[in-house]
Amino acid sequence: MKGFAGGMAQLMKQANQMQLKMKKVQEEIGQQAFDGTAGGGAVKVTVNGDHLLKSVVISPELIKSGDSEMLQDLIVMASNDAIKVAKETMAKEMEKISGGMNIPGLF
Repeated sequence: MKGFAGGMAQLMKQANQMQLKMKKVQEEIGQQAFDGTAGGGAVKVTVNGDHLLKSVVISPELIKSGDSEMLQDLIVMASNDAIKVAKETMAKEMEKISGGMNIPGLF
């Protein structure tokens, strides 16, 4: 039974180390900026890694067009694009740590 207990202790230590690495990566990515665009660059949105909107840039030409419905749609599309990039980046970084294992509760 000694071998089993030692193995479990080592496994728990490795899991804790992995969890700490994941938390650090989450914090680092939370500070990064991710851009999304729509309308051929007419709308640019920036979110952080926590998916919080940081900025919206709208081309003057689009504003002059007066098409508020299109503007609203482009803002939503650009926001979703930026969030998608942030999520994909987080997933790739977590996969590097976990070796592709989906471990519930670690992130």
